[in-house]
Amino acid sequence: MRLQEFWSRLDELFGSMRAQSVVRDHVFSALGGRTAADAIEAGLPVRRVWLAICEEYEVPKKDR
Repeated sequence: MRLQEFWSRLDELFGSMRAQSVVRDHVFSALGGRTAADAIEAGLPVRRVWLAICEEYEVPKKDR
């Protein structure tokens, strides 16, 4: 998954304002206690970050 696709899916799922907050403010235990932004910056695969968000927010499997 590319970063552009990541942001596009987040915007569709949460809306652009909330997507920004989810990525920058929410700390995910599945990402080692990091925000999604920090995890991506640390080099974690974008797909892994996406799936952690999906798990945390109970996104239906068909939308992942």
